[in-house]
Amino acid sequence: MMNISNESKAKVLIQALPYIQKHRGQTIVVKYGGNAMIDEELKNAVMSDIVLLSQVGINTVLVHGGGPEITDMLGKIGKESRFINGLRYTDKETIDIVQMVLAGKVNKDLAQLLSHHGGMAVGLSGLDGRMLIAEKIVSGDDLGFVGEITKVNCDIIQNAIDSGYIPVVSTVAGGSKGEVYNINADIAAARIAASIGAVKLILMTDIKGLLRDVEDDESLISVVNVSDVNNLKRQGIISGGMIPKIDCCVEAVRRGVKHAHIIDGRTPHSILIEMFSDEGIGTMFYSNFS
Repeated sequence: MMNISNESKAKVLIQALPYIQKHRGQTIVVKYGGNAMIDEELKNAVMSDIVLLSQVGINTVLVHGGGPEITDMLGKIGKESRFINGLRYTDKETIDIVQMVLAGKVNKDLAQLLSHHGGMAVGLSGLDGRMLIAEKIVSGDDLGFVGEITKVNCDIIQNAIDSGYIPVVSTVAGGSKGEVYNINADIAAARIAASIGAVKLILMTDIKGLLRDVEDDESLISVVNVSDVNNLKRQGIISGGMIPKIDCCVEAVRRGVKHAHIIDGRTPHSILIEMFSDEGIGTMFYSNFS
């Protein structure tokens, strides 16, 4: 372990102070997934970051997926996972597993881990308090019980924050006739961030951010105006799996979130680096009108 002098520790705290003062009382939404959700050391770093934010008065909503855990559970019952254009095909048996794993084990494990790190957390799902209302995605290939959000009600999240809790949200949603839908966690996080008036949306991923050259980590584009996104797509700089993630960032900013970030969850304490340093980490999306 690296030895850091007391003087250096004090300098770090002093440098963080303006950011703590700036964001105190504000709300951020973190979408948690990727390697940071699997690697135990990274997982503990994320939980400690979120508890620290809570302790200094920054409200954090943790929105999570759980794809590997769902795949593992389906495998245990002898059911093969099937994906269409990157989205999990979700039949009736699969949505039952999705609900059980996301709203059950994964959600409560994260709430418990936050508590272990000294936070007060409450596990919620999009079904609670009619937080997320959705309808079946009908365009393109049939994905089964995969939904698109039609309405967001953040009252239950805000009530949890007002009561001093860290809300941990799993991304299953309810339909108008009692159906349960699987929702992409990036999309859910973006919609929740906009609906609750968050100043930041942070998407944790397994990449450094938006790269001008995908083969060169040093080609990171640190800041992007959302008005430039279509041009970056035409140039092929935004392509493949980055398109839906960046579209979520653009939607969040256009719905009123001040900044949206794609950060590398493989870097320990990446949330704190983004929140409390001049340089930040990853790629930040903004609008001149936000």
